[in-house]
Amino acid sequence: MNTEWQQYGRKSLEIYKSIQAKFDISVRQNGSVYIASDEEELTLLEELAALNRQQDYPSQLLTAQECLQRYEGLRADYCRGGLFFPEEITLEPRTAVHRIRQYLEEQKGLDYYPQVLATEAEVIGDSCQVVASDGRVFYADQVLICSGYEFQTLFPKEYAQSDLQACKLQMLLLEPQPTQVIPGSILTGLSIRRYESFSECPSYPAIKAKEVPDSLAKKWSVHILFKQAVDGSVILGDTHEYADASDAESLGTLIREDMNRFMLDEAAKIFELQNWNVRETWIGTYSQCKNSDIFRNTIDGRIHLLTGIGGKGMTGSAGYASAHLQDII
Repeated sequence: MNTEWQQYGRKSLEIYKSIQAKFDISVRQNGSVYIASDEEELTLLEELAALNRQQDYPSQLLTAQECLQRYEGLRADYCRGGLFFPEEITLEPRTAVHRIRQYLEEQKGLDYYPQVLATEAEVIGDSCQVVASDGRVFYADQVLICSGYEFQTLFPKEYAQSDLQACKLQMLLLEPQPTQVIPGSILTGLSIRRYESFSECPSYPAIKAKEVPDSLAKKWSVHILFKQAVDGSVILGDTHEYADASDAESLGTLIREDMNRFMLDEAAKIFELQNWNVRETWIGTYSQCKNSDIFRNTIDGRIHLLTGIGGKGMTGSAGYASAHLQDII
């Protein structure tokens, strides 16, 4: 993430780790790494390492040989070096979301109403009223509406007039590797060329200008990441397709096999895995802004619309929420 959002990410790390100390939410502190595939990407890693030093954020440049020793199966003909982030963690995404909710319910008094839709929200006098689909009415001093990519139910005009867009991503889950262990999150050359943290590097504009504009990686906004789960399975992703908030449904729900094939082919250039059999493939959808970091709008001083955090939600949202709540309370 860029320098501003790195601060939110660092706060998120602090929050996740503090919860883990009291309640297991599946945190594993095993770091993350970017692997460069050529000299341009290696230059960006070196420049980002310098920026990290300025921000007092730990990172460590690795030689190609050090990367090959750390990451079993990494191809020597791909790797030119790496940048390792020792403080970073991984969560089991399908587990963590439920355990965090369970922690909030048990220890923080959260009232959670699954399968209930908020259908109306308005300010009446000095308070807010929220009507739910099951007929209940809730009252509060202030209301936060964090609706992700759901733009049609509450305040659709505000979303339609914004620069919000929906992003549909596509990912794969590979069957467990029999004995191969790949620690942490592995991000690769396409990640380096895509992620906004590198846009602050001095060489970034010139390097991006030389890229082939009509490549499939560009067309589908692909970057290749690997993350191994506790059971040995490997998450592999991901592609990105976009549509304006007013046309989000045009993205559909179909899984494109040509995108999956492209990701698998690219991934095979990076790692020699023991098992390439696909267990699952799925799509996900989130919202992001075209020209800003996040969408914020306040209705009548008390109803706060907040969405469009993009692909950095799991990493940055806890830290951002902590700061944002200080602004509105």
